[in-house]
This record gives sequence, structure tokens and C-alpha cells, in this order.
Amino acid sequence: MPFAYYQKLNAHQKRIYRASDGVERIPLPRTDETHRIRDLVDALERALAGAERVSTERAAQALMDGLTTALKVPPLRIKVLRRRPAWETGELHGLYEPDEEGVPRVSVWMRTAQRAQVVKFKTFLRTLLHELCHHLDYERLQLEESFHTEGFYKRESSLVRELFASREHGDSTRIEQKPSLASIRQGPTECPRRPRDELT
Repeated sequence: MPFAYYQKLNAHQKRIYRASDGVERIPLPRTDETHRIRDLVDALERALAGAERVSTERAAQALMDGLTTALKVPPLRIKVLRRRPAWETGELHGLYEPDEEGVPRVSVWMRTAQRAQVVKFKTFLRTLLHELCHHLDYERLQLEESFHTEGFYKRESSLVRELFASREHGDSTRIEQKPSLASIRQGPTECPRRPRDELT
């Protein structure tokens, strides 16, 4: 069932939406690189627990480099920032900024807006993977726009499950999808080839 904003899209956008909605999984290939990703996930968790921005950014970049290499898509530049910006409707968790001439950038925030607490690791990792999914929409699925669809959130969740399964040696505990408020409340929610923020 499409999200409500589907009805506000034009015919071309609806075709893109349906194409996105039809892909539910992005499998990680079983290579030496993906085996190494387990260690990179662990390193990111340790860095975030240390609450130090620079080391967290380095660990996040290393993990993203591993993922983009494994998935055979162009690289992303990661920027870890401190305290999330906030609005009445929520907090900004992550931002994907496509770049036609250079390397696209993903910004993620490591502290909550209200109490400036370090975010939980699973939340931080899911945000990174959410922004990666926007990148994959363009570079792997070759979509013109990156809409928040049920398929998009299933792809995000499939990557989360695969990463946690790999570090837990085969435990594939289900991690539920969590659509953002933006996709539910704010009408057309997409990440076209221009900056677009993620409110949750």
C-alpha cells in the first residue's frame, strides 16, 4: 500500500515510486570485504561509545567505504556532527547531499537535540544505512529520485539485519522497520538530486 503522498505525485514520479517500492532487499555479497565489515561495525560502536566526534567520523567513514566497495557503488563522504538540529516536528538525524560533480556527502548527528546525549548505536547505524539507501537508489537502482516507500524502508531494514547478523555470527534477529515522520506526515518525501533532510 503506497504512502498517502503517492496520490500527489505526477505520473512520472509514480512510476519511480513503484519501481522503488518493488525492491525490498539489497543483499551484501559474501566476500572478504563483507567479512571485514563486521569488524568495522564493532569499531564504530566503540567510537560512538567514546563520545568523541572525530574518531566516530573516522569509524563511520571506514564502514561506509567498506559498504560502498562491497556493493560496487561510488564512495560517499561522511560528516559526523555533534548535536541534532530540531524543529517542532522532530530532530534532524541525517542528510544525504548528492553532488553531480564530486563525491556525495552524508551528514549524521551523534547527540540528541533535547539532552545532548549520545544517540544509541543502533539508531546511529540505521541513520547511516538510511542515507546509504538514498545513494543506492541513484547508483545501484538507477532511479531518478529517491522516494521514501515501503520498499525503501524494507531495503534499509534488510541492510541493518545483515550487518547485525554478520557481527553475531548468523543471528538474523528481525529489526523492525521504522518509517520516519517525514514519510508519513509531510506529503511527498523524496531525496532528489539536491540536498534533502531526514526528519524523524
